[in-house]
Formats: sequence, structure tokens, C-alpha cells
Amino acid sequence: MIKRVLNGQFLNTQTENITKASFILGAAYLLSGVLGLVRDGLLAGRFGAGSDLDVYYAAFRIPDFISMVLIMGSISAAIIPIFSEYLVRSKEEAWKFFSNLLNLFLFSLIIICLILIVFTPQLISLIVPGFSAAQKETAVFLTRIMFLSPILLGISNVISGVLLVFKRFLVTSLSPILYNLGIIIGILFFVPKLGVKGLGWGVVLGGALHLLIQLPVLFSLGFKVNRIFNFSEPGFLKTIKLTIPRAFGLAVSQINLIAVTVIGSTLAAGSIAVFNFANNFQGLPITFIAVSFSTAAFPFLAQYYSQKNREKLVEEFSNVFRQILFLIIPLSVLIFVLRAQIVRIILGRGKFGWFDTRLTAACLGVFALSIFAYGLSLLISKTFYAFQNTKIPAIISSFCVFLNIGLSILFVWLSSFENIFRIYVVDFLDLGGLKDISVVGLPLAFSLSGIVQFILLLFFLYKKIGDFKSKEIFDFFIRIFLAGLLMGIASYITLYYISGFVNMQTFIGLFIQAGSAGFLGIIVYILFSLLIDLKDLRTITFSIFKKFRRNGQ
Repeated sequence: MIKRVLNGQFLNTQTENITKASFILGAAYLLSGVLGLVRDGLLAGRFGAGSDLDVYYAAFRIPDFISMVLIMGSISAAIIPIFSEYLVRSKEEAWKFFSNLLNLFLFSLIIICLILIVFTPQLISLIVPGFSAAQKETAVFLTRIMFLSPILLGISNVISGVLLVFKRFLVTSLSPILYNLGIIIGILFFVPKLGVKGLGWGVVLGGALHLLIQLPVLFSLGFKVNRIFNFSEPGFLKTIKLTIPRAFGLAVSQINLIAVTVIGSTLAAGSIAVFNFANNFQGLPITFIAVSFSTAAFPFLAQYYSQKNREKLVEEFSNVFRQILFLIIPLSVLIFVLRAQIVRIILGRGKFGWFDTRLTAACLGVFALSIFAYGLSLLISKTFYAFQNTKIPAIISSFCVFLNIGLSILFVWLSSFENIFRIYVVDFLDLGGLKDISVVGLPLAFSLSGIVQFILLLFFLYKKIGDFKSKEIFDFFIRIFLAGLLMGIASYITLYYISGFVNMQTFIGLFIQAGSAGFLGIIVYILFSLLIDLKDLRTITFSIFKKFRRNGQ
């Protein structure tokens, strides 16, 4: 193993099985997520949920818009099926297509970012109307620094798409880890010297590390830099054709986050930070489970579609769907039940006070209700992309984003004064004694619109390919829901029982309380799952290890 790492073979590892690939991605995403929690803990301890972090997250929004719209979803969704088609015909043609795409994409990204750098002051004024002049000035500076990040991440994610075609899941999964490491380095070493502006340089460093780790593997596969610069090349035109609907859907989705930032800038100081902290927490199980499984399945689903093998495609979709459900439901339940403990353990230090903890925990609890929907929506969307159909997910996403914005405005308004809605929210999320809970309306809107999006995607997938073993999936969901419900009850009872034996004001006490409740809950979940359907659940859980062991021989 050590020799393989030293000579570069380890990063060049090829994975031929969806389940094994999912576990490689999942393990890396979990590590990346843990580093993300460390990052958030450092941010919370140094800055608290206040105006400085509001400025940072607001400044991050526009570069992130470029990254998400043009890079992480749209291009990767197009490049995998198209590069695969070229590769079937000729490896040489495939590399020429990729070189041309890379050159044109880099050129376009640089032009777009330069234009946006010029107009950054106007953009910042639009998305944070509630900020002071000093906050806006700092946000402009940070945003201009972080515009280097989309260029680096853009090239890196285009490369990731090609590496996934060659089933190099390991190296692509390590990139996000290095991205978070770069930001952590920025917090630890740049911020003490530069203040909040050091966070921007940390983001840039993370983008550079994200790219650099993938370059050696790309060149080892036969890629050579080529000066092709052809806008009329058929493959490039087809990529643009597939990218536009997906980019449109992602653009609307990012507009959604920008709208949240606009609304958050008019609320109490720290509202943007509280929302982002909670959103990052709920993103961990989605990334660890749903992103890893759907990313691993995507190249295989695209291959089955190209081979017109509908039976195999439906079988793999159904299996992955149920695997995601089996893993994501218990994590969602634990996040909801242990939300306050999670936030206090990770963020509860330094300038992050009890008021910040309660609001962040409430937002996290609301997010937990829709984690399953957002996770499964990723798999369904990837299935549409495997069909080279980016229009349906884009249209549904657009509709749900506008729904989300409308609900956000409504719920924030309803949360701002005494009424039945506010009373119910306060009781459900244990927010008694807090005067301003308006920020809770934002994740509530996200959750409801996410569930609507999941239902619509599932419906149109059924219309597209017919029955995908829907009865088996529905029966499985009911069993998993019951198991998750019992798990939540067991964890909740344990949580309050343990509180009488530990010091709740210490890290150790909180950790013992949360760990005990989580452990017992998981035991109940597994035992009840095996009781209600031994054969089905054993197939899903133990086949993972069998396949992994078989492919590792």
C-alpha cells in the first residue's frame, strides 16, 4: 500500500462496482464533511453568529453561484455521457473533444469572472440591502478575492467528470477534502493576520488544492495539452445544449440562496450565519450518502442507457434508491432528536452563545425533515442526466425555487409576530423565551419545497421510464419509516434519562448524552429493521461488504 501511494498508483485506483465506488466516495465525503464541521466550529468560535460571518457568507454567494451554475452540476452532467460516447468510438477523439472543451471553458470562466469583478459593488448592494456601508465594503473585497475560486474549481470539476468516466472515484473524492483543508488553513493562519478577509484567501487555496491533486491522474490516463480552440466542434455544441437547461435550473436554485441572503440581511445580525451553519450540518448526510451513491451510480446508469439495457438500469436505480433510504432515514432522525447536542458540541464555544445555539438547532431540526427528499432527488436527477435529459429536472427545480422564495417570505413574516403559526413553531422547536425567531422561516420553506421537488421528480421519472419497482420501493419506505420512528422514540427517551447522570454544561457530558442516545437508537433501528423484513434488509446491508470484498480481491 505504502509503495502504491508513493509511486502515485493509489490515486489512480480504478473502481468497477457501484457499491464499492459509493463507499469510497462516501468515506471521502464523510471525511470532507467532518472537516467542514471543524471549519464551522473554528468560524463559530472565532467570530460567533454575528455580522462578520454574515459578510463572509454573503460575499461567498456570488462566486458560489458561478461555481454551481457553470461547473459542479451543469458541465459534469453533460461531459460524462458525451465523453463516454467519444470514448466508445476513439480514445484519441475523446481527448481532442476534452481538450477543446477545457480550453473554451477556461477562457469563458476568466472573461465572466473579470466582468463580475468590475461590477461587484453593484451586485453586493443588490444581495445585501440591509448591510451597512462598512459591511458592504468588506463584502466587495472578499467577493473579488473569491472570484479566483470558480476558475480553479471550474477546471478541476471538468477534469473530475472525465476521471469519473474512467472510474477514478478515489482521486475525485479526495478533492473536496483538500478544499476544506484550504479553508481551514485560511482560518488558522490567514485570519489572525488579515481578519475576516483571510477567509477569502483560504477559499482560493482550497480551490487550488482541489485542482492540483487530480492533474497527475489525468495526465497518466493519456491526456496531453492541446491548443484546440473550436467553438463549432459538434461535441462542444452538444455539451452546451445539454448544459443550458441544467445551468438554468441551477441558476434558479442559486437565486434561491441569494434570495435567502437578501431576506437574511434584513433580519437580526447573525441570521445569515445561523442559516448557513444549519444548512451545512444537514448537508453532511446528503453528501455522505446521497451524493456518494448517486455520483457512483451515474456513469453506470449512463452506460446502461447507451446499451439500451432498461432492465439493468431499473434494477440498479431501485437498489441504489433503497440503499440511500436505508441509510439516510436513521441519520435524519438522529439529527432531529439530537439537534441541540450536535450544535453545542460542534459550535458551542468562543463567541457562539446559547441564543445562537438554540436558533441554529431549531433551523437544523427543520432541515432534518427534508434530508431524505433532497438526497433522493439527487439520484433521480442523475438518472435523468443519464438519459441525456436535463430539461425535466431544470423545470421542476425552477418551479420549486420560486415556491421556496414565496414560502420563505411568508414564513419569515408569520414568524415575526404573535399568531397560531408562530406559537406552533415555538412549541415544536422548543424556542420559548426567544423574541426573534424569524430566521426559522427560511429552512421551513426549504424543507417544504424540497419535498415537493422530490415528489414531482419521482412522478415524471415514472412517466419517462414506466414502473421502476415502485411498489417494492414504497413498501420498503413504510418499513424504514416505522423503524426510524421507533429509533427516534428510543433516542429521545435515552436523551432525557442520561441527562440526569451527566453534567450538561461540559463537552464530555454532552458527548456522553448524545452518544448514548444515538447508539441505542441505532441498535433499535437495526433490530427492528431485521425483524420486519430480514431478507430484504440483509440483502441491502450485507451485499455491500460482499461486493466490496469480491472487488478488492
